[in-house]
Amino acid sequence: MGCRLLFAAWGAGGGMNNPESQRVVGSSMAANDSSFPLPADVEHLLASPFDGSPLRWNGREHVLQDSGGSHEFSLDTGIPCLFAPNEWSGQQADVTELVKQFYEKTPFPNYDDVDSRQSLKQKATVSVFARLVDEQLPRAANVFEAGCGTGQFTNFLGMGSGRTVVGGDVCMNSLKLAKGFRDRFSINNAHFVQMNLFRPPFRPECFDFVISNGVLHHTSEPERGFRAILEKLKPGGFVAIGLYNWLGRLPTLWQRALIERFGESATLLDRRLWGKKLAHGRRDAWFMDQYRHPHESRHSIDEVLRWFSAAGVEYINCIPSIGDTEFTDEDRIFEPRGPGTFLDRYSTQLEMLLTGGADGGLFIMIGRKQ
Repeated sequence: MGCRLLFAAWGAGGGMNNPESQRVVGSSMAANDSSFPLPADVEHLLASPFDGSPLRWNGREHVLQDSGGSHEFSLDTGIPCLFAPNEWSGQQADVTELVKQFYEKTPFPNYDDVDSRQSLKQKATVSVFARLVDEQLPRAANVFEAGCGTGQFTNFLGMGSGRTVVGGDVCMNSLKLAKGFRDRFSINNAHFVQMNLFRPPFRPECFDFVISNGVLHHTSEPERGFRAILEKLKPGGFVAIGLYNWLGRLPTLWQRALIERFGESATLLDRRLWGKKLAHGRRDAWFMDQYRHPHESRHSIDEVLRWFSAAGVEYINCIPSIGDTEFTDEDRIFEPRGPGTFLDRYSTQLEMLLTGGADGGLFIMIGRKQ
């Protein structure tokens, strides 16, 4: 999940109880949760992932309830467990549980080289994209990170005053790391929920910015996941999705084949794993994410442009930049730039291949909901 920097792990949920049951309980309820853990400005964003009805907090029973009382959702160490399983018909494949289990064992990225607000900020600003998002998003924005993993990007954006930033993920192990860091350093504008990316537990059109970076390509239906999170974006709001590129990902896949053939000694071909370039925990997390992941897909710029067009989203920007223009820290990432010609887009992706698939071959596309 490459240039996510510290970004997402994965967001589509795993199997759970029958959705028609009268009570839906997430992982395990913390007995000491005597008051709703999210402030009012977050509580009003929440909705039942089953029917979209408003949720209310029942402090006596320590659960969230939908308006009809047909579903209840527990807390786990203060994290609302708002997961609802997919209800796909037929023989449609669903890799949800497979990928969930992978990230429960290997949270990505690891926090072992982040020990303060300042070190997280320093680490985040190494990514030009992360820094520009922080600088150019309005301070009053409501932000949703779909598939936040260990929540480093959510926590980073949440350090900005005035924002409300909500990170959602299926993996409770990752979310506990995210909330633990948030609580230790009082990042009061960052919040976390357990959820299924295909059924986000929020009101329609309640966020100003939705991001899912390095996540959708680990689901069975990436475009379907994109449409699900897009429903939570206000008209005029911005969406950013990061995906493995069909050409830019090839160097990593070739290295994966060598590792499978010759063992972990072949990791010497990946400079990101050399020596002390990564702390031990982060090195292991990167290795597992790039070379041992059980499911991924690859996508093109033109494919995502088709997603945007079909969903009523105006194309705004791409990272890397399309054509001859280089992406720099002077870019205005929320200002429209043309998508170029087919040859422009092809040459951009070809350059990703020829430069060795930096950041795992990830590209990010930004659109504005019309």
